[in-house]
Amino acid sequence: MFQRYKKIVLLKDTSSQDRTKEFYNFFLEKIRSENLQDDVQVVRAADIGLYNKGIVIKILPENITYVNVDNTHVDEIISNTLKKNKIIKELVYEDKPKQTRIVLRNCGAIDPENIEEYIAHDGYQALKKYLTKHKPEDVIEELKKSGLRGRGGGGFPTWMKWKFTREVSSEQKYVICNADEGDPGAYMDRSILEGDPHSVIEGITIAGFSVGASKGFFYVRAEYPLAIERIQKAIDQACEYGLLGKNILGSGFNFDLEIRLGAGAFVCGEETALIASIEGKRGCPTPRPPYPSVRGLWGKPTVINNVETLANIPIILFNGSKWFSSIGSSPTSKGTKVFALTGKIKNSGLIEVPMGITLREIVFDVGGGVLNNKAIKAVQTGGPSGGVIPKEFLDTPVDYENLQKLGSIMGSGGMIVMDESDCMVDIAKFYLKFCVDESCGKCAPCRIGGYQLLQYLNKISEGQASSEDIEKIQKICTAMQKSSLCGLGQTAPNPVVSTLKYFQDEYNEHIKQKKCRAGKCVSLLVYRIIQEKCKRCGVCAINCPVKAISGSNKEGFSIQETKCIKCGKCFEVCKFGAIIKQ
Repeated sequence: MFQRYKKIVLLKDTSSQDRTKEFYNFFLEKIRSENLQDDVQVVRAADIGLYNKGIVIKILPENITYVNVDNTHVDEIISNTLKKNKIIKELVYEDKPKQTRIVLRNCGAIDPENIEEYIAHDGYQALKKYLTKHKPEDVIEELKKSGLRGRGGGGFPTWMKWKFTREVSSEQKYVICNADEGDPGAYMDRSILEGDPHSVIEGITIAGFSVGASKGFFYVRAEYPLAIERIQKAIDQACEYGLLGKNILGSGFNFDLEIRLGAGAFVCGEETALIASIEGKRGCPTPRPPYPSVRGLWGKPTVINNVETLANIPIILFNGSKWFSSIGSSPTSKGTKVFALTGKIKNSGLIEVPMGITLREIVFDVGGGVLNNKAIKAVQTGGPSGGVIPKEFLDTPVDYENLQKLGSIMGSGGMIVMDESDCMVDIAKFYLKFCVDESCGKCAPCRIGGYQLLQYLNKISEGQASSEDIEKIQKICTAMQKSSLCGLGQTAPNPVVSTLKYFQDEYNEHIKQKKCRAGKCVSLLVYRIIQEKCKRCGVCAINCPVKAISGSNKEGFSIQETKCIKCGKCFEVCKFGAIIKQ
């Protein structure tokens, strides 16, 4: 019924100069000249999991990877590999890749707006299998065996959440896909929804079948217009093909989906606040219990999972729990995790790695190392709710428990690499300010405690704090962690707690020596002219906006600290390196 290509060819230029489009057109013309266009699909991939290997092509389903390919290799690739399944040894990449693509399996490999391409890649086969041959309880049991845990941050076993909801008797139940991705620098959910929306729809539909729900919602932030457009198009296509709506695949199961837009409030990532937002109320958390699985949307039992969790469901059920649970080396966390790897990293981007991989492998093997070959200082995981992990723990396997032991969390998948130019006080202040701005203000520990913490950090970064302030900070952090109503307030102190734990010497330098070793805290900077290097050109004095530089071409120049506003203009315009900042 549907066209199924015999081979898929993924193309990506992994060098600094992107020639993918030119090579893609050349390759496509060759495919057409050999009359293979009905058997071979050529796709420009967004990411292929390798870096600095020139043009890389991956041939599926054989999973053959060729590197450093150019136009002269195309005829040989077509005649030998595509036609005869012969491997070209001099081009093949044999090293075992660190990435394992499960959630991102179709991203870049299929047209996300074409349901037939998703079906051709075994899409909706898991839904068909369990709707026609299994009971809802079988899905939950299979997920239990797989070891899948929620990828939204908490790591709660997915099967258990579904089981609780199924066991509650109610004439109406709901399933919600939480796509309210609010962490700074995070774009995991967005990429999945834009690149493979049908996998999430299939996952949420299976969830509905398992728990006895007839209605589902996508809660997506309005800042994701392309994701919203593609979800709606995918919903319409699934309805047209009888994969959503009434009597799905003749099974008697009814399930409808619709999209609800969020206004971008970070707190609405919390389950009860998200529910309130869908109901048209202000997005504020409510005390738990009762949990959403018992009393959720409009008072009915509700399952809430994030995008990545739901995208895992179809492939787990299609390949089996034994297959999924064998992926990764962590005894407690199975499968893979998608991270947005950013910061001071050579190859930033979206990665998917098996659980149990070490931070060192992620930074140096997957990410290619620290930008400009500088020394690594720390890795921050978990977004604003996460912690900062120093370089001493780079060999830590990445899973839920290990990150928690270090004072961080998995979170939804943000991972930021830092070098010696990053100030830990400044980092803690950045994340805390985000949480203060995003607090709903409903509970005092979060509303007042977060604001007080931020004032103390500002004092430290401005050189106005005392040693006693550290003890006050620690007390406020403890109070917030124990007393805040929801996860936002409970985890907001994490960046402060972890940086204090591992980098207290930097805090002490700020307080006692009035010095920021990274040069990020502007109030603590001192600009000075090195007379031996100064050419007495006067450019610094001319460009100083407050006339804080005095002297002459004969006598030389000096900076008056009492007048200096630390704008750094003199440092920028000096061509001789005669001005330093300390």
